[in-house]
Order: sequence, then C-alpha cells, then structure tokens
Amino acid sequence: MKLNSYCCLLLVLLVSAQVYSQKRIDSTPEDIQKAKTLKETYEDDDVVLLDATEEIQFGIDRRTQNVTVKQNLSEHLINISSRSDIQKYIFYDSFSSIEKFQLSFRNKKKANFLVQDDFYQSDEMFYHDARVKYVNVDFPTQGYRYYYNLIKNYKDIKYFTSIYFSGQHPIVEKKVKLIVPDWLTLEIKEFNFEGYDIIKETNRNEKLKATEYIFTIKNMPSDPKELNILGPSHSKPHILILPKSFEFRKKTLALFNETKDLYKWYKSLVDSMNEKPESLQAKVKELTENAATDEEKIKNIYYWVQDNIRYIAFEDGIAGFKPDESQNVYKKKYGDCKGMANLIKQMLVLAGFDARLTWIGTKRIAYDYSMPNLSVDNHMICTLMIDGKRYFLDGTEKYNPFGEYADRIQGRPVLIEDNDAFILDKVPTATVTDNKEMYHSKLKIDNEALKGTVTKKFTGESRATFLYGYYSIGNDKKEDVLLSFLTKGDKNYIIENIQNSDLSNREKDVELSYDLVLKNKVTSFDNEIYIDIDHNQDLKQLDLTERKNDYSFSYKKNIETIVELDIPAGYKVKELPKGFKASTDDFEVSIDFSVKGTKIMYHKNFEFKNAVISKKYFTQWNETLKKIQNSYQEQLILVKS
Repeated sequence: MKLNSYCCLLLVLLVSAQVYSQKRIDSTPEDIQKAKTLKETYEDDDVVLLDATEEIQFGIDRRTQNVTVKQNLSEHLINISSRSDIQKYIFYDSFSSIEKFQLSFRNKKKANFLVQDDFYQSDEMFYHDARVKYVNVDFPTQGYRYYYNLIKNYKDIKYFTSIYFSGQHPIVEKKVKLIVPDWLTLEIKEFNFEGYDIIKETNRNEKLKATEYIFTIKNMPSDPKELNILGPSHSKPHILILPKSFEFRKKTLALFNETKDLYKWYKSLVDSMNEKPESLQAKVKELTENAATDEEKIKNIYYWVQDNIRYIAFEDGIAGFKPDESQNVYKKKYGDCKGMANLIKQMLVLAGFDARLTWIGTKRIAYDYSMPNLSVDNHMICTLMIDGKRYFLDGTEKYNPFGEYADRIQGRPVLIEDNDAFILDKVPTATVTDNKEMYHSKLKIDNEALKGTVTKKFTGESRATFLYGYYSIGNDKKEDVLLSFLTKGDKNYIIENIQNSDLSNREKDVELSYDLVLKNKVTSFDNEIYIDIDHNQDLKQLDLTERKNDYSFSYKKNIETIVELDIPAGYKVKELPKGFKASTDDFEVSIDFSVKGTKIMYHKNFEFKNAVISKKYFTQWNETLKKIQNSYQEQLILVKS
C-alpha cells in the first residue's frame, strides 16, 4: 500500500510539473490578442517576427590572413493563425560554418526539435558543396511563440556579400548592426529602401575602436510569393557589403577595393587551371578542316558545344568560381557555364582565334562592375575577338545562333579577360521586333466552322524557345506534342497537312503551315452570321490587380496576329467591333478591325519592349486588359445584303 501511495504521489507531482511547465510555454491571453491584432494587418501570413536583431562582427584569422565574419541572429516569432507549421533553415558551405542553430520556447527553455543537416539538393544542381541545416517547427495554437538563434561564421569576408532585410515572415521590428573596426575599410551600399520604414544610424564605439552602422526596420511585409519576377536584388530592400582593404601587422592589404582586385582574384583561379588543350586537337581539326570561311569554323565549334555538352550547374567549394579544365568537360560531355565557356575558348584558340573567358551577371542581378563583389556576376561566357568586333558565345543557350544573344544577358556588363588587365563591355541588345511570333490565317466560313490555312513564324528568342521545347521531347512524341501545341488542347481545332521549315537549322526562322478547321466559331440566326474571329486570345488571363512585384517575361515579346476572313457572297458587314491602342514605356497593344474589298482584316499586335511590366504601369495594363478581354468577347456580325 505504501508503495502504491508513493507511486500515486509521484504521478501527481509529474503531472503537476508538466502542467506547470506547459503553462509556461502555452499562449497567454495577451499573446492571443496580440496575434489577432497582427492577423488584421498580415492577413495572408501565419507567422510574424515580433522583434529581431542581427549583429555582424569582423575579425582576422592570423593563420590565413583572411578577414572573418561572425553573424549573430536572434528572432522572436509568434503564430497569428490557429496553428502553423514552418521550416527554419540556413545554408552554409566550405567557406562558412554554423556555430549555433537553436529554437527555444517563450520561457527560453530549449525546444528539442529534430535538427537535420543535409547536402542541399536542387534539380538544377549536379553537385553543390552547399549544405542546409533545418528544423520543422510547429505552432500548436494562436499566439504561440518561439525564439530562434543563429550564429554563422564566414572564413573569408569576400563570401559575405549582402544582407536582405525582408524574408518569409513579416517583421514588426528588426535591428541590423554592423560593427566595423577601424582596421577594416568597408563600404555599405543601400538598395531598394524607398517605400519601406528603414532608419539608418551611425555611432562611434570608442571602446571597440569601431564604427557601428545600425539599420532599424519596422513593419516590413513578407516577401510576395509570386512567379515571373526579377531577381531579389532588383526589388528587395538590402545592403551590399563592399570590403575594400584592411590593416594587418602594419600593412594595408587589399580586398576588393576596385574592379581590378576582383578581376585579379578571378584571374588567379584561371591561372591555376591545369589545361591540356592537346586532347581537343583532333575534334577541332574535324570541325574546321572542311570549313570554307572563318565564320563557318567558329559556328561549327560553337554549335558543337551547344549540341553535345550538357549543361549541369556544378559547384563544389572553389569550383563554384573556378572553371573546369576544357579536357575534363570534353571527356565528360557535361559542364557548368564556366566549364562550357572555357571549352569554347580553348577550342577556338586551337583553331587560331582570339577567344577570352568572360564574367557576366544576368538580368537577374541589379549590380554592375563598379561594385566589386562576388554577387556582381553569376554566369560565364566566352568572348570572340575578330575583325575588330566582339561576339559573345554562351554555350548554355541551346539553339541560339552565332551573333544572337539571350535576353537574360542582353545589355548586361561583362568583364573580359585581357592577360593581367581586363576589358569592360556590354552585350548588345535586341529590339522587341527581333523576337516576333507571327500568326497569319486566311479563313472562310464553311457552315458552322471556319476553314482555311495558317502560317506561324518564330524569330529571335521565340524561335530559340520553340526549338528548345521541340527538341527536349522524345522523337516518338514530337508529332503529338506539335499537334497539341498548335491546337492548344482545344477539340474544336482540326489541323492537317502540317509543313515546317528546317528545324535543324537554328539560324533560320521557324515556319509552320497547316490546314485548319475551327468548329463552333460561327453561329447563324435568320439572316445574320455571328463570328468569333480571334481564337488565340493571347494573354487574356494576365491580370495584375493583386500583383506586388514587376511582372517579368523571359524575353522581349512581340506577338502579332493577322486574320483574313472572306465575306460570303450575298452578305455584308453589319457591325465591326471597335479596335483600340494603348501604349506605355513597357508595352504597346493594338487591335484593329477593317474591311478590304471582300475580306475582313483583323490585326492584333502586342509588344513588351523591356521584357517586363513595371509596377508603375499596372493600372494602365489592367485597364488595357479589360479592353483586350472585351474585344475577345465581341463578335463580327454579317447580314444578308
């Protein structure tokens, strides 16, 4: 009996302790009310950062003589929904390490969630030395709170490139402090602060002999979860870290003080490569010996790399910045952008041409080389110097002809190797009409259907995009996929006798022609005929009313539709829909109906001149879209003469 009484007492004590402990971490009435209030402001979010601090400190590794960085981040999170599940994660690699990664309850007791630590895997990455440490966190009730603490160390300041102020959760208030010691010369560049509540202070800390830069961020919304956006550097508020130099043992050591310092480091990686171009000699000879001109030799090499070397992003420590040797890429038949650029360069050099490695940041990046930082570029191509001109060769762009450039690199600054010097230039830009996608149909009314012929034409990037999609599918499915592409999956389309241009020649415009029958597009009542003339109805769903970020297209789009419709004998046009025009710096739209002789002419033209619809033009676009949609809904009306 005594033992049973003792066990019962112990059980009561344990339950009481658990209840007391649970009360110390459960949501309080005050927290529940705070969560409800925050939900009114952040109705689309589940978790909010009540407050956060991020402190950046700098040191020197005396063994390596590298400037080091310690990042200490603390966050206080609250659940504003009935319950929530989130994931906290942090990336690191061979240049950094995680000293602390911890979650605590509101009573500051450690929350023993299972912390996972894995290689970061992505469909775009073949091998990447990046690792991710993460934990799945559940908030069981509204108002539930956690504290999150991270300490991350960088072995070299060059890899600590930026700090972004917004993130996956809204922020009530956050302070970011950089403690810059006197021995370190550092520039901090601000981006995209306009429209946000961000205050900057600069304080002198005599005790630490340092300058403190403090950014206070208030009422920061979470990052919009939208597709078709430019890279984060274009829109998210952030600072770019530009370390210039530092004092060590009474000497001033340069970091990335100028563009030449960035180039010097890049060039040191290139110079450390163990190139054996002789292994490429036989293939270069095969590709060039029967070529009649230098241009033909160049194209043979460039197109061979495009067609035979598979692009796979490959990053492993310093290999994320250093090109793979050309003989390795040639043997493996795959490589990243750096390896492919190097292979093109070495093959062209063997063929007797002046070819150079070239660093470039795609349009995803908002910076240029006036800001020496490893975030300035994310891509490598090859520059060919010939006859006083420069041609930019990107082996990762399948089906891009020699002399044409993908929109993602057009107009972008490039850093071209030039022995110990370097050359700055920009990739030429194309006009929107260079990328025309043309649809031209000649139709007549056949009972309740439209019947006739269609010609489709693709130029520039619309051509390259078509060819990439066409050749990415198996040979046994090409006809089915092409038919599905032309009919848009609509059973009212009947397509026969498809003819196409030479799709193996990336330099020629793609042309498709076919016979078309369109059912259910004609309706007759008494003496009148009603016709739906635009059966493509391009972009009718592109509503940007709720959009937060600029809408980005993959390239400058030009979509043109021409329909010629025969007026049946004994009929005349009773009513033509009204056309319209709309124009901004980003887009031009026109729709026009007219009668020429015995034909009704329908002409529609969309031009997105900058491959983007900027936020400032959303109102104009949405007004234009309503006109487009109304035009699609209007019918042509013919009446018996």
